[in-house]
Amino acid sequence: MARYSKRVGREVLEGHPRLPEWLTKERVKLGDLHTMKTGLRDSHLHTVCEEARCPNRAHCFTQGTATFLLMGEVCTRACGFCSIQSGQPRALNPDEPRETAERVATLALRFAVLTSVNRDDLPDGGAAHFAETVLAIRHRNPGVGVEVLVPDFQGDLEAVARVVAAGPTVFNHNTETVPSLYPVVRPAGRFERSLRVLSHAKEIGTALYGSAFRTKSGLMLGLGEAESELMHTFEALAKASVDILTLGQYLRPTRHQLPVRRYVPPEEFAELGAKAKAFGFATVYAGPLVRSSFNAHEVANLEGISIA
Repeated sequence: MARYSKRVGREVLEGHPRLPEWLTKERVKLGDLHTMKTGLRDSHLHTVCEEARCPNRAHCFTQGTATFLLMGEVCTRACGFCSIQSGQPRALNPDEPRETAERVATLALRFAVLTSVNRDDLPDGGAAHFAETVLAIRHRNPGVGVEVLVPDFQGDLEAVARVVAAGPTVFNHNTETVPSLYPVVRPAGRFERSLRVLSHAKEIGTALYGSAFRTKSGLMLGLGEAESELMHTFEALAKASVDILTLGQYLRPTRHQLPVRRYVPPEEFAELGAKAKAFGFATVYAGPLVRSSFNAHEVANLEGISIA
């Protein structure tokens, strides 16, 4: 069995599980989406869709959705599951909000997802930059939905409120895994801090926009979590008033990240999705290829469980 070494993100390769068939089937040929792909790559803006080679990028592109990575390509944290470079980031690009809004218009997107690296070097963690980008997209592209997938801002609730006040359609912050795995998966994160971020966003957003405002979180499975731990995590997220939950399979980006401890079969995702839904989430997306922005455009369809 693969085991973790003392250094987060490294492993000794012993019996690493093989990629199962349900994860190797091609969903949509990306060659059929040349216009969208070319438009993204011609821009100096960054998208998680292309850079992380998301398995759902073809699905999202056909729905007029893309996820933009704000504030550079260098992260101030070093999470065990992520291949983004860790170090000292560059200064923010003040034109990025406007440029992102223009790219949304050029690509004729119907829904834009904004995420970022962690920017613990900034006083507000980059909250103002998120807010400016949401406002720029709203101004340039009336009617386009916007989801923000934000870091925890080190628990700064004023930063959370600033992002919410900009008027995103969905406020997303991923807890990523169960609390017991945080020391290796998210060593700089704190589960309870993430819950406070989500709960505060829901409180502020509901006060500003009513029941139309949605919060969202996601978990990666296959890192060594127990089902009982998942149940406790589902309960905690539901108590934080999270509306939308995503459950997907962790896939190791490179040999330098944490190993996959287990590939969860589709039928088990269906079972876990049903168990999660019982805690009161409006919608649960559960499946091996589900990612945090899966079907982000479907915020108006918040009933039941979607298995992918």
